[in-house]
Amino acid sequence: MYAIVEIQGQQFKAEAGKKLFVYHMQEAENGATVEFDRVLLVDKDGDITVGTPTVEGAKVVCEVKSPLVKGDKVLVFHKKRRKGYRKLNGHRQQFTELTIKEVVA
Repeated sequence: MYAIVEIQGQQFKAEAGKKLFVYHMQEAENGATVEFDRVLLVDKDGDITVGTPTVEGAKVVCEVKSPLVKGDKVLVFHKKRRKGYRKLNGHRQQFTELTIKEVVA
């Protein structure tokens, strides 16, 4: 059984026991339980239910494993040839690590 759930504007495939890395959630604390009710699709062993726009009564229950995880560094390099202009900028996105406990449908 799996579900497609929308969390902070992104869609994820949620199955029990899987880990998700979502955009940083300010209110999340380590070990807290979080529920998401914007479930767009539910698959129960081949029986697919598509929401219009969401499935009624369906939710995904998650546990916060780590409230702040930093992603890989992305380097942004700007250069203008023959002008001596070079600029290097780096960015690391912040994520929250979730473990899916169950999919309720």
